[in-house]
Amino acid sequence: MRPFTYLAAALLAVSPTVAPVALAADGPALTVDAAQDRHPISPYVYGMNFADAALADELDLPVRRWGGNATTRYDYRNDTTNRASDWFFENIAEDNADPAALPDGSSTDEFVEQDRATGTDTILTLPLIGWAPKARDASCGFSVAKYGPQQRTDEWRPDCGNGIRPDGTPVTGNDPRDTSAPIGPDYVTGWVDHLTDKYGTAAEGGVQFYNLDNEPDIWHSTHRDVHPLGAGSVELRDRAYEIGAAVKAADPTATTLGPVGWGWTSWDYSGLDQETCGRTGCWADPPDRAARGGLPFTTWYLQQMKAYEQAHGTRVLDYFDMHFYPQANGVAFGNGNDPATNALRLRSTRALWDPTYVDESWINTQVRLVPRMRDLVAANYPGTKTAITEYNWGALDSVNGALTQADILGIFGRERLDLATLWSPPAATDPGAFAFRVYRNYDGAGGRFGDVGVKATSADQSLLSVYAATRSSDGALTMVVVNKSGAEQTAPVSVAGHAARNARVYRYGAANPAAIVRAADQPVTGGAFEATFPADSITLFVLDRPAADSTAPTAPGTPVASAIGPDSVTLSWPPSTDDTGVVGYDVWAQYTDTVFKAATSSSPGVTVTGLQPSSEYRFTVRARDAAGNQSVASPGLTVLTAPRPGAASLTARYLNLDWSPGDNQIKPGIQLDNSGAAAVPLSRVTARYWFTRDGSTPTVNVWCDWAQVGCATVTRRVVTLPAARPGADAYLEVGFGSGSLAPSSSTGQIQLRMAKPDWSAFTETNDHSFRPNAPGYATNARITVYVDGVRVSGTEP
Repeated sequence: MRPFTYLAAALLAVSPTVAPVALAADGPALTVDAAQDRHPISPYVYGMNFADAALADELDLPVRRWGGNATTRYDYRNDTTNRASDWFFENIAEDNADPAALPDGSSTDEFVEQDRATGTDTILTLPLIGWAPKARDASCGFSVAKYGPQQRTDEWRPDCGNGIRPDGTPVTGNDPRDTSAPIGPDYVTGWVDHLTDKYGTAAEGGVQFYNLDNEPDIWHSTHRDVHPLGAGSVELRDRAYEIGAAVKAADPTATTLGPVGWGWTSWDYSGLDQETCGRTGCWADPPDRAARGGLPFTTWYLQQMKAYEQAHGTRVLDYFDMHFYPQANGVAFGNGNDPATNALRLRSTRALWDPTYVDESWINTQVRLVPRMRDLVAANYPGTKTAITEYNWGALDSVNGALTQADILGIFGRERLDLATLWSPPAATDPGAFAFRVYRNYDGAGGRFGDVGVKATSADQSLLSVYAATRSSDGALTMVVVNKSGAEQTAPVSVAGHAARNARVYRYGAANPAAIVRAADQPVTGGAFEATFPADSITLFVLDRPAADSTAPTAPGTPVASAIGPDSVTLSWPPSTDDTGVVGYDVWAQYTDTVFKAATSSSPGVTVTGLQPSSEYRFTVRARDAAGNQSVASPGLTVLTAPRPGAASLTARYLNLDWSPGDNQIKPGIQLDNSGAAAVPLSRVTARYWFTRDGSTPTVNVWCDWAQVGCATVTRRVVTLPAARPGADAYLEVGFGSGSLAPSSSTGQIQLRMAKPDWSAFTETNDHSFRPNAPGYATNARITVYVDGVRVSGTEP
């Protein structure tokens, strides 16, 4: 890490702009909760294309991309790119001191070596187009001598034209071999082999990432000298299959990114669609739609990549990668000179996430780019990560661009994007570089924004946006606030889940665009403070890890059950409180005499699954804080799950007829209820009362003292278990010789009595089915009921 010289060394000489005194706030309330919405922030969201070594080293840049139009046609063997429509379709050899040594020492080797020196992971772009420069020969795709006059030519090489005739029509019928030679998967295999031979595999610290070309859906524009027709869906898929498989065969640990579409129209349309409809206006019925079964291109593409893995056992696409440039006039690559455009630039970052924001360009719809990417992946190829390897909101040489860039980096982390690389990097002294420093090196000594995102909200993000994360290395809470309003804002800030009493403050903005200033510390009282945010500023708060927390949360309230099913139940409970914030709840269940953790939740409610039908469970809840302190258990809740679908709806009610649970008799009163809609023949029904025989006498006699259905109809026997269970080594089984139990009816009381031949005592209180005396019959889920030998209710021991 190189020293960073842009940090102001002294505290602000003026009165601090943040103060603990509570005043009437005119800005939106900011709320941060370090215990909620915790999620990892990928370091790869702070990447760039082509950053120089000094800036990459200073920022400890996580990832750097070698991309752009020229990389679609690059030959590592002669270290030459064709610059395509960017520069007159010319083959331009890279500067190389020893071309005879190639491929060693190529510009891409040097790119990788810079990244290795700065600890940066590399993304290299691989060609899918099927052509690469044939030599270091300075040839061009549209020679004036060969194809006639053209609208524009290279002033230094006037024979190289732009491929457009003076009348505005494109030159057609040119020969791709004027500049290029055919290549395919073997070329990619050779290049990856070269890289792994020199630098090791990805797992060994070599090249980590490979882009599957660059914007192949507009080859018909950028590389029309070799691919004048738009690439169809099937071509784009099959080339991705071929090149992705070649990468994985050469380095199974490497990672691929695709389809690398240019922008918004790439989501729904293939290159063939875009080329054709760009000429004819057929957007409502594009010609390539049928090849995709009517699906949008990206939906179909992800499904096809998933199908390849299922068929071949190899994942050839690891990241869903789409470029995005805001389309409103003057924003992308623009300057910071126009106030209206500056305001639009700041507003338009909402296209990255906000479902209520209608893009203020020809797009004219809700973009919500990052959630859209994650939703599409989840629906069509789960496990695929998300990437935006080119984006630019412009004005990086102005404070307006820095505010926008800081907002974007915060959004990427909050919305859980996996990788992003800015096109192209700011100069080290540009304000845009300071936006990255806020997150990657705010103090000149490697200080970073946290790597675990937490909940952070603003009452009005158009005025003040806020992003927060905890830092795994030291437990600090970091908060970035971007004042986009154009005016000073004084706002209340509340902080939960982190008990620090002081925050270090770092600020960048229009007041000093050449430095991040170390401002006066901000006291935090009772998890809150009020701060004044200067106009056009980025403020970073760093709250160090508080002292060790030994205070447990309060006990949760009594759970309440809803949506009781045969195998699940939804529980909710009044939440716990904690001095640093509750991070989660553990739901414990008792089933017979087994206690187990049934579910966990970050909020005061959860659906418990995996339960047995017609069974009794007793639930309690414990709260946890970030330090691992656990509350005492909540009051318990007993739940009887619903019967299995299609099973008879029979349950047992029970009354203890014995007033002395330690005497020599057991006297259960049992009554069976049918709550279903169909009659049940009693000859198919049995019930079991589970108990322990206590003592050495194995035999137990049983009598029916009285039954509403008649004792002559009631069968009974005592069955000894082959192995004792908790609360039972035997059960009394009650059946019926005849009769039928009508819907919504009961058998009435069945009064039973058991005793041992020697009339020795029982200890009933530890029996599974025992319940203390009660005024009347009540449901007892520990008496099990069976139909044709299949349990339909109750819980066995």
